[in-house]
Parts: sequence; C-alpha cells; structure tokens
Amino acid sequence: MNFQDMIKQAGQLRERMADMQKELASKTVEASVGGGMLTVVANGKMEIVSVRIDKEIAGDEVALLQDLVRAGVNEALTRCRELVAAEMARATGGILPPGILPEK
Repeated sequence: MNFQDMIKQAGQLRERMADMQKELASKTVEASVGGGMLTVVANGKMEIVSVRIDKEIAGDEVALLQDLVRAGVNEALTRCRELVAAEMARATGGILPPGILPEK
C-alpha cells in the first residue's frame, strides 16, 4: 500500500465516522435508578437530553433541579471530550486527521 492509498483510506474513514456520528446523534438511551425516581435520557453524542426527578425527592423546585443536573452533566462531558482530544493529540503527535476523534 502506498502513501496515496493510505490518505484515501483515511478520508474514507473520516467520512464513515462522520456518518456514524450523525446517526448516533439521533439515537437515545434511557436509564432509571432509585425505582424510577430518577431517569436520565442521553443521545449518541454523549449529551444529556433530559433528566426527570420524582417530585417526592425534589419538592417544588424539581424543574430547576432537573435543568441544573442536565447542564452540569453536559458541561462535565464536554470537558471530558476536550481532555481526551488533548491527550490523544499529545499521544499521537498530532498525526490524526481532523474528524477522527469525537466532536466536542
């Protein structure tokens, strides 16, 4: 395999990864804990879509608490993705083409 073939394959891989990321973004998973007292829905982009907290454990401020939990978890996940991208770039000497790592 010559260098041009490698570059072509890298481009094809980048395209497949982008297609997969788009497909995953539209899919969701749901997890419930505490006998259904807390339910979290996330998408394939590793973003929290919704948080539902039973009013029995949160009282009258349940909507605010749900929004704060969702925002806090999404911020933590963003920082994790940034950390992974920085470490991968350091480990590979920056040779990975753009689009190989998950987007922020």
